Amino acid sequence: MSTWQLEDAQARLGEIVELAVGEGPQAISVKGHPIAVVVGYQEFLRLTLRTESLVDFLRKSPLNGSGLESSRDRSPTRDVEF
Repeated sequence: MSTWQLEDAQARLGEIVELAVGEGPQAISVKGHPIAVVVGYQEFLRLTLRTESLVDFLRKSPLNGSGLESSRDRSPTRDVEF
């Protein structure tokens, strides 16, 4: 991943966007500290869109079928006055 100083990134935004789409994420830093990353839209979608449900995710867990047991606390709730 390439790193750009903020001042350079402001002046060369078009180039940075093209690099993000074609080559991968581009980091932007201020005083040597990374503050942002520019990614292509397809990469953004890949990172943010969920492709499976939580149930499917848990079923794929290495702990599934390992004998690990959990139970829900079924004790009654306390009364609260409003």
